[in-house]
Amino acid sequence: MSEAKGPRPLPRLQGDCANCFGLCCVALPFTASADFAVSKSAGQPCGNLRPDFRCGIHTRLRDKGFQGCTVYDCFGAGQQVSQVTFGGRDWRPAPETAQRMFAVFPVVRQLHELLQYLSEALTLTPAAPVHPGLRRLLGATEALTRLGPDELAALDVEAHRQKVNELLLRAGDLVRATAYDQPGAPRPTPDGRTANGRTEDGQAEDRRTPDGRARNGRPKRDRQQQNRQQRGRSKKDHRGADLMGARLRGADLRGATLRGACLIAADLTGADLRLADLIGADLRDADLTGADLTGCFFLTQPQLNAAKGDATTTLPPSLVRPVHWGA
Repeated sequence: MSEAKGPRPLPRLQGDCANCFGLCCVALPFTASADFAVSKSAGQPCGNLRPDFRCGIHTRLRDKGFQGCTVYDCFGAGQQVSQVTFGGRDWRPAPETAQRMFAVFPVVRQLHELLQYLSEALTLTPAAPVHPGLRRLLGATEALTRLGPDELAALDVEAHRQKVNELLLRAGDLVRATAYDQPGAPRPTPDGRTANGRTEDGQAEDRRTPDGRARNGRPKRDRQQQNRQQRGRSKKDHRGADLMGARLRGADLRGATLRGACLIAADLTGADLRLADLIGADLRDADLTGADLTGCFFLTQPQLNAAKGDATTTLPPSLVRPVHWGA
C-alpha cells in the first residue's frame, strides 16, 4: 500500500493489489492508535475493503487516520500467496482455505523481504567477497517461497532469517568500510586513527617515540588488538540502539550501522547518512529533512514512507520520494 510515486521496483517484490485477494487488509490485525483509526482482529476484513479487494479510501488514508496502511508493503507476498501458493483461489467462495491463506501470508512476506535484501546486497560492489554465499541464499529463499501451504505454515522462518542476516551483516561491514573513501572523510591510519590525530571515536592520539613506545614508556600494543578495541568503541556502531527522539541534527553518521535501531521521531535534519546500514531501523516520524542518504543500504520504501522529509533529502536512486513529503 505504498503511497510513493516514481519508478517501480522489481514487480516480483512489490505489492500488486490487482492480483491479490486483499490479504494485508484481512489477514493482519491492527490496533486503534496514531497509525490506525480503529482496531480489527487477524482474519477480519477491514471495513474499507471493497468487493473488488481494493481500498475504498486509498487516496485518503492519512486523512482518515490510517497512516499505518500507507507505510506498509508486502514486498509482493500478496500476489505470491494468492496466485501461486493457492493457485488463484479466492478465499471468499472457498472459506476452508481462508485461515490457511491468512497464516501463510506473513511467512511469505518475511521471505520476500529477505529476497529484497539479498538482491540489493548482490548489487553492492564492495560486498563482492560474499556474493557467492549471497547467491546461494537467494536461491534457497526463492525455493522456500514455492513451497506448498502446509510446508510454509510449518517453516522455521526465524532460523532461515538468522542465516541470511549473518551474511548481510558481513556484506554491510564491507560496504561501510568504504565510508572513508567519501570526499572530505578523515582517513584512518592502519592503527585506527584518523588524519587529525584522533581515533574514530574522537579519542586523542597517544603520541609515540620513534622506537614505537608511547611517551609514558609503555610498548605499542598489538595492532590487530588495538583495531578491534577501536572498532568496539566506535560511535558509528548503533546496532539496536534506543535513539527515540534523539537530537542528531547534522550528525556525521557516514558508514554507521543503525541495524535495528529505534529512531522514532529522531531529529536527523541535515544528518550525513552516506553508506549507513539501515536494515530494520525504525524511522517512524524521524525527520530526514536535508539528510544525505547517498549510498545508504538496506533501506526499504516502507521505512522511508514512515519518515518525514522534503525535497532537500538526498535519496538513493532505488527509492522514491513519498507523496506526503510534498514537492
